[in-house]
Amino acid sequence: MSTSSDFEKVVALELGAGTGLVGILLARVAKTVFITDHGDEVLENCEKNVDLNAEIFHGKASIHVRELDWKDSWPPQEENTSPSKGRYSWTQSEIEELKKASLLLAADVIYSDDLTDAFFSILKKLMLDNPEKVLYLAMEKRYNFSLDDLDVVANGYSHFRSYLITEQDDAGCKQLDSASEPFFVGEQIDLRYIPCYVRNYNRGNDVELWKIKLNHKALS
Repeated sequence: MSTSSDFEKVVALELGAGTGLVGILLARVAKTVFITDHGDEVLENCEKNVDLNAEIFHGKASIHVRELDWKDSWPPQEENTSPSKGRYSWTQSEIEELKKASLLLAADVIYSDDLTDAFFSILKKLMLDNPEKVLYLAMEKRYNFSLDDLDVVANGYSHFRSYLITEQDDAGCKQLDSASEPFFVGEQIDLRYIPCYVRNYNRGNDVELWKIKLNHKALS
């Protein structure tokens, strides 16, 4: 990603950034990167990582660490978009620039149904500004024994998939009206074609990468 010409001069947003690693790598080629998460402690750690790696950024890149609570409204109310509201608050100019974002990134954010609901709620709001936005979502299925199912299940995965229609599903469900279709179209990317740069790491069969866009049929 950090060497791909596909991401040169883009405006990008990382959701649930944690340490900010993905956004930091992207800042090597992108024009503007918004690294977002929730909570001062998380954001302070992310900001430290940004400062420590500033020398690797693209010369004219802008990188911003901002708070984005998926359960809050978007865009923020105008009275909450000033520096006096906190060092990680959004300015109006940043909100306007984010509307131009073409690339969204998220990793390891699917593990509970309520969080998945909040994630797709904020994702819809962000994507409606520009229906051509693309999200790349990396995830790993987490298995636990379920008392409800009396079996080992991947918590949150089936709920995650309920938000998506794949292109194959779409081809076979043309009779559905827009009200019954999911708001998002997902395409699972074959990881065999994605280089792995971490030594002695086996991805296994439970790591997945998805390309997700708005479902235009559901919006019409």
